[in-house]
Order: sequence, then C-alpha cells, then structure tokens
Amino acid sequence: MHSPIENISDISRAIQLALGPVFLLTGIAGMLNVMSGRLSRIIDRGRALTEGKDLIVKLGMERVEEELKSLERRRHLTSQAITMCTISALLVCLVVASLFIEGMFQVPLDWAIGILFTFATIALIIGLVFFLGEVHMSARVIRMRHSKS
Repeated sequence: MHSPIENISDISRAIQLALGPVFLLTGIAGMLNVMSGRLSRIIDRGRALTEGKDLIVKLGMERVEEELKSLERRRHLTSQAITMCTISALLVCLVVASLFIEGMFQVPLDWAIGILFTFATIALIIGLVFFLGEVHMSARVIRMRHSKS
C-alpha cells in the first residue's frame, strides 16, 4: 500500500498526463461546433427549398430537386463526421478516466490507454475525412451553380 504522499504524487502525475488529451478534447469540441453549424445551415436551406413556394417558382422544380439531393448527401456526410468526432471525444474521455484510474489504484492500464487513444485518433481522422468530403461537395455545388447562372 502506498503512503498518502506517494498517492498524491501519482494523482498529480495523472493530471499532468491528462492535459494533452484534454486539449485534444477542446479541439474536437471546436470542430464539432463548426460541423453542427454547417449541418444547421444545410437543414435550413433544405427547409427553405421545401417550404418556399417562391423559391420553387424562381429556381424551377428540377433545380430544387437537384439541390435537395445534394443537400441530403451533404447532410449525411456532415452527420457522419459529427458521429465520428463524437466517438473520438468519448474515447479521449475514456483515456483521461483510465489515466486517473491507473494513477489512483495503481492498476496497469498502459495497453488499454494506448488502444483507446489509437481508436480515438482513427475516429477523429475518419470524421475529418467525412467533413472534408462535405466541404468539397459544397464547393462543387457552389461552382456549378455559378457556372449555370
């Protein structure tokens, strides 16, 4: 059994080790904020197209349907990006919790922490790839819309 001073030292070390993942969580939270903002704009545009009779008349039904299909693909990609980044954030939280459990109870969790952090990074990469796909799709639609006008 460790003395209270050694235990405090272990907890202090766990806090120091957890700082990196906590900063990563802050970055993921910022990305989730951006992604959810884009998702909101996609949904708002879809509502405007489906509920706005003036827009349908102005743009034509064929163009409205084409844009709605594009919005649905973008919504799906953004939703997938949000899901993967959220999974990444949850895994990072498990990393932080594991670091504290390891420090407080002297349970060797090196492998678990390594695996959790690896999966968190992979989930983040996948989420960013989905997000990049949505951004490129959005840019293509805007370029096509300007070239048709």
